[in-house]
Amino acid sequence: MKLLLLLSNGLLVGSALAQSTASTNYTLPTQPAWKEVGQLKTRDAREIKASTWSIGCEVLDRDFCDYHAYKSYLGPLGAKRARFQGGWAKCEKVKGQYDFVWLDAILPDAVSRGVQPWVEFSYGNPIYGEEGGQPKLGGKFPYGSALPAWEAWVRGMVNRYKGSVKEWEIWNEPDIDTERNGNKGDAFADFYIRTAEIVRQIDPQARLLALGLAQISRTDFIVPFMERLKEKGKLKLIDVLTYHGYAHNPDDSYPQIEKFRALVHSYNPKIILMQGENGAPSEQTTGQFALNDKPWSELTQTKWNLRRMLGDHGRSIETNLFTMSDMAYKSGDFRQGINRKGMVKIRSMDDMSIERPKLVYFVVQRVFSLFDDQLETLVNTKPTVDQETVNAFAYRHKANGGSLVTLWSKEARPAEAYTPKPTTLTIEGRFRQPVFVDLITGKAYEIPQKQWAKKGQTHTFTGLPVPDYPVLVADKGALILQ
Repeated sequence: MKLLLLLSNGLLVGSALAQSTASTNYTLPTQPAWKEVGQLKTRDAREIKASTWSIGCEVLDRDFCDYHAYKSYLGPLGAKRARFQGGWAKCEKVKGQYDFVWLDAILPDAVSRGVQPWVEFSYGNPIYGEEGGQPKLGGKFPYGSALPAWEAWVRGMVNRYKGSVKEWEIWNEPDIDTERNGNKGDAFADFYIRTAEIVRQIDPQARLLALGLAQISRTDFIVPFMERLKEKGKLKLIDVLTYHGYAHNPDDSYPQIEKFRALVHSYNPKIILMQGENGAPSEQTTGQFALNDKPWSELTQTKWNLRRMLGDHGRSIETNLFTMSDMAYKSGDFRQGINRKGMVKIRSMDDMSIERPKLVYFVVQRVFSLFDDQLETLVNTKPTVDQETVNAFAYRHKANGGSLVTLWSKEARPAEAYTPKPTTLTIEGRFRQPVFVDLITGKAYEIPQKQWAKKGQTHTFTGLPVPDYPVLVADKGALILQ
């Protein structure tokens, strides 16, 4: 099936995206020849009370993208939180003098759009010499004589934004390139403690996010970090431990995540794990960016992101989708070139204005709008499927009790073309009007009576066409359709 999608020209009408004549063709599996009963409705972030979704708004500290070019797309996307990087080197270009004008124009604006910012303290500042660290990914964190200046900037940030920022993340991917930059887990723990205690002193209610790990398999970094905090009685300074990690098949990530969860909880079971940065590119470009060693398209980007998002959500993992805009990494950083993981497409390295939103933007809108705090993840309800390679997670609408199940084929990296697996699903729940939903098209179809049966509270659905991206079987009342 060829799906013709009309893409936005960047104008907004209310909370809906005004459509232009620009279009792109994508090949999707054949849609069911069933009665269409509606289209998933999307909602602006201001219309959504709460959810676990966050969107990345990173690299503004290094001017690799332009918040003001994409901000009109932020609220309509529907994420309730967004990750920003504070940028010590951008705030303090002259010793002891802070310029917060750029952040003042961003953080309150995000709040006004219904999006709560969480802010990362990073990176180093070259005006303090070698001990000031480096203002880039993979750089050394500040140490020695530069630490008082770092602490002063952290105090300035928290004092200025404690009314609008409730969460602070300390550094980004400190485990990258440790042999070259000398970053070690125990030394970073001391740096983390120093920073976290300043935040707690100024804003005791602030949520503290640790690490932003690039690789959760790096126990040579993680274990010394946790051991040092344990030794000093400071494990309570971690509310959330964030991790990244990119795999070509997003479903391959979870066995290692469970090992990581067990390791972290062996130190403190109250620490929440959060996926703090993940997403796929829409095309292969130059530059050593994550997942960039294979071809990509807007369709495979969308499939990958759907699988990672709903793989996290089905396991009750908070998620930050990377990222809102394509990013143009300049010379001198850890990497160079355009990173095409954005929801919206920038025009070029030198022109970071928005050409258009991508396919993934519209699909992510649907997920953010549907999977909010009105749905309960049923971690103890395990749907049964007759295909070993099909994932299935169960949900319940809190208000009306309607059931919802996510399904997708997980055996391989998302493909340009895929033949759906005819799948039988068995699940306890409430399906008064069972429907099948394709999350890429957003269309809902009535499941024919001959393809489902009910015995007590157990429902069995047969011949469901499950592709290599998430689809839904749901009670119609659990959805928001138009």
